[in-house]
Amino acid sequence: MSNPKELKYTKDHEWVRLEGSKATIGITDYAQGKLGDVVFVELPAVGDEFALGDAVANIESVKAVSEVYTPVGGRVVEINDELESSPEAVNKDAFGAGWIFVIEIEDPSTVEGLLSAEEYEQLVAEEE
Repeated sequence: MSNPKELKYTKDHEWVRLEGSKATIGITDYAQGKLGDVVFVELPAVGDEFALGDAVANIESVKAVSEVYTPVGGRVVEINDELESSPEAVNKDAFGAGWIFVIEIEDPSTVEGLLSAEEYEQLVAEEE
């Protein structure tokens, strides 16, 4: 498994790309592999506000429905509406075209609780 070193991660298997006061969020390659073939992604709406840890989106696969939680609180400023017609992008390119939403971070200190790629890889190894 290859987890980009420039990203941050959560214990719930989301990845976070930090760019100033914004965070792009998706699910990890490990998570999409566990879900199986993604058939539908329910996206939040631009302008929706969420607190740290809130369920923001749902990913439906042939195996299950899984919630996506926000690792930072704030307001959704962009969604990946390409996922509405091509949900399989989550499987094909979890760290790229499979991104789910961008949130304007309300409290920058919340990013301190995120995991590095190395810490995330250790977490996954313990779960296996």
